[in-house]
Amino acid sequence: MSLSDTDTKADTTIDPASFREALGHFASGITIITTQVDDEPIGFTCQSFYSVSMNPPLISFSVKASSFSYPKIRQAERFAVNILSSEQSHVSNQFAMRGADKWQGIDWQLSPLGNPVIDDSLHWLDCKIHAEHPAGDHLIVIGEVKGMNLDVVGTAQPLLYFKGKYGGLAASE
Repeated sequence: MSLSDTDTKADTTIDPASFREALGHFASGITIITTQVDDEPIGFTCQSFYSVSMNPPLISFSVKASSFSYPKIRQAERFAVNILSSEQSHVSNQFAMRGADKWQGIDWQLSPLGNPVIDDSLHWLDCKIHAEHPAGDHLIVIGEVKGMNLDVVGTAQPLLYFKGKYGGLAASE
């Protein structure tokens, strides 16, 4: 039996909870997408971040279409991607909450484009919105990188998310 034969016989009804569990088996890094509008810092936790193009330098992230934060990012037309270190799971949790003061106790500075960059992040990218595409219950946002932090902190490791839990990289031999 070929793969195409099994495709035609597959059940096309996908249970959302099972789909989410299956996707949880893909390890991803954790970022905080941020901007500032009228002196108000905005941000949310995002694990659906990836590179798109080297020339021009483009990145992408996905966000729920019903997001409270994203319309403000769209209004600003710019954002920063804060790539979290393995020591920042509390930051990820704080920015994942709705209705709370996400910035309480968070030290940050403004990037050259005017976006909040979170202190002690592994790295950050300063972006302008390049394109936006609807995709089901999410939006795919493409950002053009206009600046970035090249000061990599010594031995810092990325914050990873796998099977519903935070983790890090195993020590290499």
